[in-house]
Parts: sequence; structure tokens; C-alpha cells
Amino acid sequence: MLTAEPDIKQYRRLTTPRAASIAGVLFGLLFSASLVLLRSAIPQTLTDDIAWTDQGNQRIKFALVLMPFAGIAFLWFIGVVRDLLGDFEDRFFSTVFLGSGLLFLGMVFVAMAIGGGILAVAQVEGADFPREEIIYFARALMFQVSNVYALRMAGVFMISLGTIWLRTGLLPRWLALVTYLLALVLLVVINLNLWITLVFPIWVLLISVFKLISDSRRQS
Repeated sequence: MLTAEPDIKQYRRLTTPRAASIAGVLFGLLFSASLVLLRSAIPQTLTDDIAWTDQGNQRIKFALVLMPFAGIAFLWFIGVVRDLLGDFEDRFFSTVFLGSGLLFLGMVFVAMAIGGGILAVAQVEGADFPREEIIYFARALMFQVSNVYALRMAGVFMISLGTIWLRTGLLPRWLALVTYLLALVLLVVINLNLWITLVFPIWVLLISVFKLISDSRRQS
């Protein structure tokens, strides 16, 4: 009597997609473009004049469209970094690295949602609520979330990665020291200066380009 042989499934180990290596480049470009659009549309000084909501309406909307895609690319960038660490990953520093990265991204999304709320309130005509005061408060809240708290989490993200790279030697020492220096700028020097926020996406872009060049040299 013949018995059916059990099906033997073939499993294979997952590997990081090659396209993931450009995630940091995409984040740097999309995040920087979104920031430039926002900063050019929103005045740097707090004022009760809300004319900027009409003048920069299209730029703000386009920035809000770009930011979710920048966030997706940032998640892929975190995955690429963890893949680079491999078995050298330390639980303590990796927890700080992952937690600060997710907090940064969450607060950026909150700030962008507040920006979308500002546009929604500004488009209400003949409202029986103090529209100018709401926009003034929301704008101040948006800057506090993005420029103070989110960027400080970005600084912690950079310090934890710089420490891991310095201890493991996975990336050159000079790159880890540059990471420390830029992180110190975000932690100490940061204020309501809108353009200082470009430090973080430029750093991610630098790390990603360096990794792409290193990978291409290794393959050749």
C-alpha cells in the first residue's frame, strides 16, 4: 500500500532588499524638500497676521504630501542600519537608537498633522470662533514639537548610532566623530531657528551615500 509522502516546504532566509540601501537618500531628499517648502511658506517670527496661510497654501500642502513618504523611507533607513549592525548589535544602544528614531518620526508626523489643521482652520470663512488665535497657538505648538522635541530625539538617535559605530568599527572613526558633532548641535544649539532642522536629513543623506559607495566598492 502506497503512502503519500509529506510535503517538504523549502524555506529561505530573508535578506535586505538592494533597494533598501537608497532609503536614506530618499529620506534626506524628501524630508529636506518638505522642510524647505514649509520654512519658505511659514514666517519665522510669531505674528497674529495669518495672511501667510493663503500665500503659502500650495507649498504647505505639497510639503504635507511629501512628509509621509519621507517617514516611510526613514523606517527603511532604520532597517538598513540594523542590518548593517548584524550580530554586533548591542541591546542597550540599539534600544535607545530604535526608540529615539521612532519618537522622532512620531513627533514629526504630529507636527505635520498640526500644520494640516492650520490650513483647515484658515480656510473656514465667517467662523464664530477666534480663528487668528487658534492659528497662532497651533503654529507655536507645531514649532515646539518639531524644532525642540523631535530634533532632540534626532540628536539622541545620532549619538547612539555614533557610539555603536565607534565601538564596533563598522564605519570610519571620522564619520562617528562627525555624527557626535552634529548631534551636539541638535541637542544644545537648537532653538526656533527653522533652517537648523536640515542638519538631520543631510546627515542621513551623508551616511546613506557613504554606505552605497562602500557597497559598490565591496561588490567590485
